[in-house]
Amino acid sequence: MADPLLTSLRRHFGFPAFRSSQHDALHRLLAGHHLLVVMPTGAGKSLIYPLAALHLPGVTLVVSPLVALMIDHLDAVQSVAS
Repeated sequence: MADPLLTSLRRHFGFPAFRSSQHDALHRLLAGHHLLVVMPTGAGKSLIYPLAALHLPGVTLVVSPLVALMIDHLDAVQSVAS
């Protein structure tokens, strides 16, 4: 039987497989557990909450600082390049 989380990961985000602890974190989140995810940069933390939202009933608001973080990184790179 196909894993609906893996199907959504592939369909909506284009990734072929989960990274390290993503799948476990998703299952815990969808089971209603409170969750604090601490992973290194690039491990896929920012994917956990929007992917879970696709599988939760009703409307889910996901607030992520990812865009602000990306802008901070871009500003830092541009200041070094100047």
